[in-house]
Amino acid sequence: MSNRTIVLTHDQIQQKIRRIAHEIYEHNYQEEKIILIGIAEQGYTLAERLHQLMKEVNGDMKVELGKLTMNKENPLNGSINLSIHPQELNNQTLVLVDDVLNSGKTLIYAAQYLLQSPLKKMNTVCLVDRRHRRFPIRADFVGLTLSTTIQEHIEVEFKSGNDTVYLV
Repeated sequence: MSNRTIVLTHDQIQQKIRRIAHEIYEHNYQEEKIILIGIAEQGYTLAERLHQLMKEVNGDMKVELGKLTMNKENPLNGSINLSIHPQELNNQTLVLVDDVLNSGKTLIYAAQYLLQSPLKKMNTVCLVDRRHRRFPIRADFVGLTLSTTIQEHIEVEFKSGNDTVYLV
């Protein structure tokens, strides 16, 4: 196994996810409903965690969860699938979730797909933002912004009770 440095421990990740859940609620408290769309696989796992926390912190707001599946390496090659029917997104407030924001390619193609529906509002969430943008998109809610070299990678491991973020 390659040399890995722990960037975030389980407790730190839980704290950041809890803060992001509160931020999402604070920016959307007037909404009756929010739809969290997680980009498979890791983004969806993060969206599941946010979904659970938002049900605890938000009172009367309804929070739905959806999964978006796409070819992350080549988004134009192959279809993008959404677990929610696109018409159910009409005039809704969406939060698009992924684990790591690197070049922005995955996030921008996922956002472009979702914007084919007439949305009321859309925000983006990433647990770790590496700031190596090649595409004009940013995360509205970020757990950690990390300056890395292009050669370094971020690995997010979601394991029950032992989540970890590594710099590799």
